[in-house]
Amino acid sequence: MSTRAERQARTREALVSTARTLFLDDGYGATSLDRVALEAGFSKGAVYSNFKSKEELGLAVLDEIHREMVAEVVDAVGVASTYDDAINAFEGWLKVRLGQPRWTALEVEFAAVVRTSPFVATELAARHTQIREAIAAMLHDIAERTGMRMALPADQVALALLSLGIGMGAQRSLDPGLDVHAFTATIRSLLLPPVVE
Repeated sequence: MSTRAERQARTREALVSTARTLFLDDGYGATSLDRVALEAGFSKGAVYSNFKSKEELGLAVLDEIHREMVAEVVDAVGVASTYDDAINAFEGWLKVRLGQPRWTALEVEFAAVVRTSPFVATELAARHTQIREAIAAMLHDIAERTGMRMALPADQVALALLSLGIGMGAQRSLDPGLDVHAFTATIRSLLLPPVVE
């Protein structure tokens, strides 16, 4: 017999999963909490017992997407034992995942909510800080394994990479054929090969 906490966790997971599908398919603005509840098979009260607002549900969906994206990047470069392997693995991920139209559109649409919601602005800023910290930690790990050097402190490199990723991701969502070479070239200017003695 499952506990109340377990049932609530399953309900929350189902609501986030359903909201993710609807937000990605139809857009954040076009999806109501009523529809999320209906599609997930719950009452609107179940939504509000798990999320205080649509914005909070939107943040939960973005959290899930961000976790997956960070995990994919870490997995891609985590096995690299040389500098070139790490750069090539990252470029491979960029070619496949950067600017996927559906989740990039959701990111952009949800970011527009910032104009009317200080809560969302604060929460998104905190999440971007966490993502930058994860990138910086990954860079330190790669540097230890491969001898890679950084042209700037890791937190500054992480900021530059995240900013470039957001911008190029938005452009690539409009033009999927956009080459990621400029991103890779920038990476190479910030992440330098080991010194060969």
